[in-house]
Amino acid sequence: MESGAAGAVPGRFPFPYTPYRIQEQFMEALYGALEAGRVGIFESPTGTGKSLSLICGALSWLRDWEEKRRQEEAQLLALGAGGQDGLTPQQARPDTAGQPDWVTAFVQKKEERDMVNRLKEEQIRRKKREDRLEKIQRNVQLKYAAKRKRCEEDEAKRLLQLSKEALSQGAGEGALDLPDHNEDELILAEYESDDEKKVVAGLEEDDDLEEEHVTKIYYCSRTHSQLSQFVHEVQKSPFGKNIRLVSLGSRQNLCVNEEVRRLGTLQLINDRCMEMQKNKHEKKSNEENEGKKRRVSHTICPFYSFEQMQFLRDEVLVEVKDIEQLVSLGRETKACPYYGSRFAIPAAQLVVLPYQMLLHEPTRNAAGIKLKDQVVIIDEAHNLTDTITCIHSAEVSGSQLCCAHSQLSQYMERYRKHLKAKNLMYIKQILYLLEQFVAMLGGNVNQNPGCQAVSQTGTVLKSINDFLFQSQIDNINLFKIQRYCEKSLISRKLLGFVERYGGPASAVKTSKENQKLAGLQDFLLTLQQGSDKEAGTPQSPPVEGEHDQLRTSSPLMQIEGFLSALTNANQDGRIILNRQGTVGQSSLKFLLLNPAVHFAKVVEECRAVIIAGGTMQPVADFREQLLYRAGVDPARIVEFSCGHVIPPENILPIILCSGPSNQQLEFTYETRDLPQMMDETGRILYNLCNVIPGGVVCFFPSYEYEKRVYGHWEKTGLLSRLAAKKKIFQEPKKANQVEQVLVEYAKCIKRCSQTGGQMTGALLLSVVGGKMSEGINFSDDLGRCVIMVGMPYPNIRSPELQEKMTWLDKTMPRAAGQAPSRVLIENLCMKAVNQSIGRAIRHQKDFASILLLDHRYTRPAIFNKLPQWIRERTQVKPAFGSAFAELRKFHRGKLDAL
Repeated sequence: MESGAAGAVPGRFPFPYTPYRIQEQFMEALYGALEAGRVGIFESPTGTGKSLSLICGALSWLRDWEEKRRQEEAQLLALGAGGQDGLTPQQARPDTAGQPDWVTAFVQKKEERDMVNRLKEEQIRRKKREDRLEKIQRNVQLKYAAKRKRCEEDEAKRLLQLSKEALSQGAGEGALDLPDHNEDELILAEYESDDEKKVVAGLEEDDDLEEEHVTKIYYCSRTHSQLSQFVHEVQKSPFGKNIRLVSLGSRQNLCVNEEVRRLGTLQLINDRCMEMQKNKHEKKSNEENEGKKRRVSHTICPFYSFEQMQFLRDEVLVEVKDIEQLVSLGRETKACPYYGSRFAIPAAQLVVLPYQMLLHEPTRNAAGIKLKDQVVIIDEAHNLTDTITCIHSAEVSGSQLCCAHSQLSQYMERYRKHLKAKNLMYIKQILYLLEQFVAMLGGNVNQNPGCQAVSQTGTVLKSINDFLFQSQIDNINLFKIQRYCEKSLISRKLLGFVERYGGPASAVKTSKENQKLAGLQDFLLTLQQGSDKEAGTPQSPPVEGEHDQLRTSSPLMQIEGFLSALTNANQDGRIILNRQGTVGQSSLKFLLLNPAVHFAKVVEECRAVIIAGGTMQPVADFREQLLYRAGVDPARIVEFSCGHVIPPENILPIILCSGPSNQQLEFTYETRDLPQMMDETGRILYNLCNVIPGGVVCFFPSYEYEKRVYGHWEKTGLLSRLAAKKKIFQEPKKANQVEQVLVEYAKCIKRCSQTGGQMTGALLLSVVGGKMSEGINFSDDLGRCVIMVGMPYPNIRSPELQEKMTWLDKTMPRAAGQAPSRVLIENLCMKAVNQSIGRAIRHQKDFASILLLDHRYTRPAIFNKLPQWIRERTQVKPAFGSAFAELRKFHRGKLDAL
């Protein structure tokens, strides 16, 4: 990235157009937070250009920081050789207190020389990288040369393969006399538990890959589409041509090997990729020993080529690319985008990645992400606390536990003679763990879980220590088990074993082996049939697809996550034993109570962390549950919240306390199902649909309640009266149907606005926390009014929530006289409300009304948790008549203005 004007003043930021004043304020506050190394909570409503403000503010700071570093380096290099005049005391004087003068002088000189040498090496590396990237950028011929070389290599490989096939066919019957050696890849290698050697496969191939990590910004968001949208904003920004940006993603998004992509699920893609990598690194040793030992043939990935991945790395750094462009480049260059993009991390200035990759430490380390002294920006962070909790929680079912035990037992029996003692010891320990876990659910691991009824159903919560003691596994070192699973790749070996012998189509050589493995095949089949019985589906002869599904199941992978969760500190989590009808339906779940323990390392290591979102209210959650508990000094925390760009007259928020028949609006669990409450809700909607043009979006607290209300309106005839004014759409539960419903909804509104007539648009019945309450824009006519029915409090009967509430009350002080558990419930409710009602206003000229149907919104503790820009303009209406008049006046005025 070019430095631009050296030492740019905060507040003067390159921008693609004249920024709004609130965007300037946002960028100035962001620049200040990054410069001072703060942890910032930044709120900028959707539609105010938050992404561009983040890009231009953060990259302006990075530009100035790099320029300042260059100037300091030049000064140190110029003055360092001639003495320490230009060095600061910290740079020039090491700690030599109490040493003779000659020792002090010698150490100082050595430190100075080392510093100067380090800076010179950095400069050489940087110059080498810049020259390489410039060459690629300017020399198009280089690209064609690389492409031609790839084609030549492909042809050579093809001819070599044909030759090998011809030779193997010519070998005749001699080949049949060889023992079946294809199972070698399934047998665990000798394991040494004290082997701490950590080699990153392949890095020895190129010294350039070990370059220093430059100061960079890690930007993360929730979804793939949000990250792609951010990259497009960077491309359009003034920094788009000069920034070195890399997009990271999962193998599921980045893999270009069709054979691997076809596996479908993320876990299977990950494991197949790792296996192919391992095969590549084993290939050399196999070739070296070819004369002494029979050769083992393993599949290797043709895209895992260091030369091509280095080429892809440089292409990524030269020009900003999103995930789709990265995948296209990978296909074109025959290089793996997943690993090629990771190799670009050290030199990148902006790394764009999903939440999980940054917030989960093992994933972070595997990706080569180093947070020390870097900047992290977490966008769309309104659910950050819940996200960290979900990432670090784990659940396993009784079926998975029994299935894993059966698979592992069969595996051990088959390969017992080939396994070393240490492998057998660990496998037996894992089998014992599985046995005890099933016993905790009230079952026997050797029986079909689908046929074992649970005597005492219900949900029980235990501390980690209590669970370990009661399951009699407290004497097993789970850290060692976890490390063994990681290093031995046992779940992958087991997956290969099940793929080979999990179905009747598998070819097994001897009748004796057939008998040994019949148990596994039968057991997997009964598991499938058992689950069919539970689901109420008729049993039918298994088809090929079912066996494919069975062969690719590897429950041990899921169980490894649960074992890892058990290594959390006792006070930070709970184990939930959920005993249902059968052992197979029952489950064990680890619930993380203290997400701050996993966020602490991020805020400790980073220079600055920015938590940003369109709706961050109420921010107390972030401060108290996440930041304070993660050890952040309150003085380091800075908060910024700005208003909206729309004029005050373009929004009309109303809290409605009673309906047309003076029925008080209070949608509690006890009252919301009353016929008069559902009737009153219907009357409110019918009246509003008479005067509001275009689209009306109505949010209900849950799918179940929306369905109940809809059914009641059908019976009373209100639904048909509503449908005469607006076509009614319902939010589907299935994610793949959402797009179609939105398309039809938009088409209907457009058609009605063009043709006129009695029907004035469409009514969309949505659900808080559903697919349409986040990430969907109801701009302009798509959302002229947003209605919130009741207050979407979470289900306080949930054992998980009850445990979280108890834990908060024990570990946190009361706030303003309220118990922490009560504050949590209100915060969860209002976060959901704020996300939903923010869907309507999407740009400066947009307008909409917002209607909150429940008198409890007027309570100060609730009212103050609305976003400031909505709160400032909210009117409280005790009666429906005055609210209706206000809404009619608002929408007629806006229509006349249009």
